[in-house]
Amino acid sequence: MMLNAFKTRLPGPEDALPGRSEPILADPGRHTVLDTPLAPPYPEHLEVADFALGCFWGAERRFWQTEGVWTTLVGYQGGITPNPTYEEVCSGLTGHTETVRVVFDPSRVSYAELLKVFWESHDPTQGFRQGNDVGTQYRSAIHTHSPEQQQAAEESRAAYQKVLESSGYGTITTEILPAADRPFYVAELYHQQYLDKNPAGYCGLGGTGLSCPIGVAKAG
Repeated sequence: MMLNAFKTRLPGPEDALPGRSEPILADPGRHTVLDTPLAPPYPEHLEVADFALGCFWGAERRFWQTEGVWTTLVGYQGGITPNPTYEEVCSGLTGHTETVRVVFDPSRVSYAELLKVFWESHDPTQGFRQGNDVGTQYRSAIHTHSPEQQQAAEESRAAYQKVLESSGYGTITTEILPAADRPFYVAELYHQQYLDKNPAGYCGLGGTGLSCPIGVAKAG
């Protein structure tokens, strides 16, 4: 009963699982599609973005298929439990989202363009679920790595809210919070590039079919 309750509400510190001090995957290796390292350090000219938009299997594929993305990896972010396992995250007792970390070349793809991929790849109005996947780990979230990312994410949310409202959708529930206070814990190896390893594997990702405008001027 307790596990079911935490599918639709976030745990507090008194409820969260204790986790562990060591990472569950110390060396994730190389990207199976892009053939780039998954773990830092990354080349200095690259930037990092973190997006949660439902099951990370399909979400990661959307980003590794995006021109200008150097590498992608999946993990858990925005919760309480340190170094959680997949089973712990799915219990609802860690508070984490299933997150895709996107390492990108800003000279080839802008953060605004990545935000467009993010918004259009899921329905950000669904709260603690995405399609048939129900649970706090499936909630929509953006964890930002600079004030510029924070501002761009908030402005894009405002712009897309207008698009959604005009088509009868409700309020966007996406969290936009700094990544500095929300560590990213790398997920187990079998989750990394899952749909490359399992081409017929499950992908529950689905957008609204509505285009997200790029640029601050479009938000007005």
